[in-house]
Formats: sequence, C-alpha cells, structure tokens
Amino acid sequence: MGFFSDLKDDLSQAVNELMPEEEADQQDAMVNEEAEQQSAVAQEERVPRPEENPEMVNGFDDDLGRMLDKVEEIEIRKEPPAQAPVEAAPVKETAKEELPAEKNTIDEVAVLTASTIINGNIATEGNLEVRGSIVGNVEALGKLNITGAVQGNSQAAEIYAEGAKIVGELRSNRSVKVGQSTVIIGNIFASSAVVAGAVKGDIDVKGPVILDSSAIVMGDIKSKSVQINNGAVVEGMCSQCYADVNPSAFFDDYKNTK
Repeated sequence: MGFFSDLKDDLSQAVNELMPEEEADQQDAMVNEEAEQQSAVAQEERVPRPEENPEMVNGFDDDLGRMLDKVEEIEIRKEPPAQAPVEAAPVKETAKEELPAEKNTIDEVAVLTASTIINGNIATEGNLEVRGSIVGNVEALGKLNITGAVQGNSQAAEIYAEGAKIVGELRSNRSVKVGQSTVIIGNIFASSAVVAGAVKGDIDVKGPVILDSSAIVMGDIKSKSVQINNGAVVEGMCSQCYADVNPSAFFDDYKNTK
C-alpha cells in the first residue's frame, strides 16, 4: 500500500506544477481513481479467494497464525516401507548325462560280394564282410572280416583276415587274427594278435602276440608277451615293453645291491 500512496502523491505534485488548479484538481481526481483501481487489483492478486484456491480451504488458509495452530492436525503422508527384495530360490543343477564312450554297434552284417569293386571309403555301424575289392579306407564299429583285397587303412572292433591281400594299417580295439595265405603290408595295432600268415610291418600290441608255425613276420614286435611256435620266421626285434617286469630296472636294482 505504501508504494501506491507514494505514486499517487508524486503524480499529483507533477500535475499541479504543469496544469492550472482546475485542471489539476480534475487530473488529481482521475489519478486518485486510477490508483485506487490498481490498488484493488493488486489486493485481489495478493489475497487468493478461497473458492479459487481449494488448498486454502482444506486447513491452509491465509492466516499464518491459524495455520501454525493447526500444524499438529496436519497428517503427513508416509510412504509404505520398502519391502526387502525376495531372493530367488537356488536352482538345483541337474546332473549332466554322461555320453557313452563308444556308439552302440548295430547287430547286422553288411556283405561286399566277390564281384564288387569299390573305389572310395566305406563305413558301417555294424559288422562288415569284405569278399570283393576296396580301394579306400574301411571302418566298422563291429567285426571286420576280410577275405578279399583292401588297399587302405582298416579299423574295427575286431579284425579277421583269411586268404586276404591287404596294403595298409590294421587298427583294432580288441584282437587281430591273420589267417594262412594272408599277406599284409602294413603295421598292426591291437590289444592282442594271432598271426598265421605273412606280415611286413611292425606289430604293436598291448597284450599277447602268438606266432603260429606258418607265420612270417618282417618287422619289430612290441607286446606284453610273445609266443613263437616252431617253424615261424621273424626278422626284426621283439620287445616286451608292455610286460609287468621292466628288465632294465631289474638289472639296475641288481647292480645297486652288490
């Protein structure tokens, strides 16, 4: 209110100095009326009406004293307590299925007839009987019976060759049997071997090796034990490197005891 009063006085003084008295009186009246209107507008803007501001009605009126008196009645909205995060139950790990070491062998026999010639590799999950000729590698999960000719490496659970001509390696998880009139040019790897035919190559067997009286071996023999029948011919070195007794260690220990 002091601001508008000062403004009113300043305007009146300025008008009186510039205008005659009558005009100054009229001008003062107009200035006073205009100042009162501005004061009323400012008063309305400063004091909000209850109907225009509902928050002033709900316990928050323009009287600071009454507002402070009701401060204890004002309810403070409380946030609900934060809930602790729920931990998920530990997931039990399922036991991993163990894969079989070897595929199951199918109980069937595939026969390659004597008049059949195959140029390429051949493989089967069962047993295989080769009476014809194969130029390529042969693989069988079961037994492999060769009475024909194979030029390539052969691998199977068991290998039996009778009257066969084979140029290539023979690998077996179990035994290899070389019958009479069979000629093999290649190395033999197996857990045991019985030789009655001719082998030009090394024989590496984790178990025993038996050479029949008709056997001819041109190569080194490594095995756990060797049985050489009367009449067998061996040109090469025989080593029982897979035996339970190590000859070198035995004689070293014997020297230390002296």
